[in-house]
Amino acid sequence: MFHAPVLRTLSCGTVIVNPAGELLLCHVTGQDHWDLPKGRPDPGETPLHAALRETREETGLALDPRGLLDLGRLPYRPRKDLHLFASLQPRLDPATMHCDSRFSDARGHRLPEMDGFGWFRFDLAPLRVTPRLAAVLTQRLDLHDLLRRLQQPAAA
Repeated sequence: MFHAPVLRTLSCGTVIVNPAGELLLCHVTGQDHWDLPKGRPDPGETPLHAALRETREETGLALDPRGLLDLGRLPYRPRKDLHLFASLQPRLDPATMHCDSRFSDARGHRLPEMDGFGWFRFDLAPLRVTPRLAAVLTQRLDLHDLLRRLQQPAAA
């Protein structure tokens, strides 16, 4: 019996950490959880460019691609993977961040996808996100090791 392959969608995003051991999260409008800046790539868009675009749209941050660490494609949901990149940034003021990406709610109001931003200690961040993202942050990534890797000078 022939079984068609399961098509997996992809979401590309950025794990942004600061030297104090905190992770930047975005509050999802109308939900009770926080998330990484991430989203689907546009047709023909590379995972790197999708992650940079989504980060810019959802936080207002224009990251330098040369400073990103490619974390690769990670299993996320039964039919969805994440391709994540990591960035070390100073502890930017969340009040200066903004989301340009919009959606329409049930009443037709245009709302930002993200309505808040915050820095969370590595041990507390998994408590703010969905269980699936918490599993990625705690089982597939080691945020402390990631911070160490990002703080190392680039190889000459």
